[in-house]
Amino acid sequence: MGEQLIDRFLKKQAFLVLDGSMAGELEKAGADLNDPLWSARVLMNEPHLISKVHYDYLAAGADIICTSSYQASFTGFALRGLMQEQAIHLFELSVKLTLDARTAFWADPQNRKGRQLPLIAASLGPYGAHLADGSEYRGDYELTLEQLMDWHRPQVAVLADHEAVDLILFETIPSLLEAEAIVRLLQEFPFKTVAVSFSARDGRHLSAGTLFRDAVDRLSDFPQVAAIGVNCTAPGYISQLLDEARSVTDLPLMVYPNSGEYWNAEQHCWYGAGDLDAFSHSVSEWYQKGARIIGGCCRTSPEHTREIRKTLERLSMDIH
Repeated sequence: MGEQLIDRFLKKQAFLVLDGSMAGELEKAGADLNDPLWSARVLMNEPHLISKVHYDYLAAGADIICTSSYQASFTGFALRGLMQEQAIHLFELSVKLTLDARTAFWADPQNRKGRQLPLIAASLGPYGAHLADGSEYRGDYELTLEQLMDWHRPQVAVLADHEAVDLILFETIPSLLEAEAIVRLLQEFPFKTVAVSFSARDGRHLSAGTLFRDAVDRLSDFPQVAAIGVNCTAPGYISQLLDEARSVTDLPLMVYPNSGEYWNAEQHCWYGAGDLDAFSHSVSEWYQKGARIIGGCCRTSPEHTREIRKTLERLSMDIH
């Protein structure tokens, strides 16, 4: 189970480094992501680029690498004219590319020094991600709990039984309602463990307005949830969010914020500047406040991963 894997990892190392942005690295490699499928589009056309990004993050120090399936959904693939069998193939390909990168990395004895076998997390985004209109940062889609369960079910079903998947990571969840739908759906897949990461609009509230503390408290009741956290959120909110979460749960906390830049949904571009030194300095504070799974989200890179690992190794040595 993913929970046992995470616990075993933390007993030996005291932290896990999560990888960073897939989309940003694919764009650097020349991939065109101007598509509702976003990085999932590359699964269809240039999968070799995805393998290289996975390997780069492993080489930079990632202990968890996420499949390139965040934006993927049966609904989204169907809108592109893909049949169910083709969609299943692409989901399975996202896992294979991750597994192949890990196998290649682990084959070199030099890479194994001081490392545990990295975990593979199957990435699944919220309902709003497939709409490609920014609604995963608002959570204002008008669906019932049952409708959200129905939408998530086929994605979970195709990934839950894959032997290479250590855990499913639900990312950028904007509302407690969608989180409830996810954990209730998990009862249909009782042997699969998950981590749930929310998007937040400030230091206390989810994107849809619910108190982050209340959402963490609610999810802590579900034994299949191995870790809870926040992602795709400004770094300046993370410390307060960690305080809110730690007040109601003993589960491992995960954080992987954006680089510090901000997304302009109307102009479809990033603005501001990400400061790698400031990000690295914040990692120390996040660790001190209880975060044990730390990585990066939008606009982060293997350089961020390398700095995160360096910082966490130093901190864990100082503590022990």
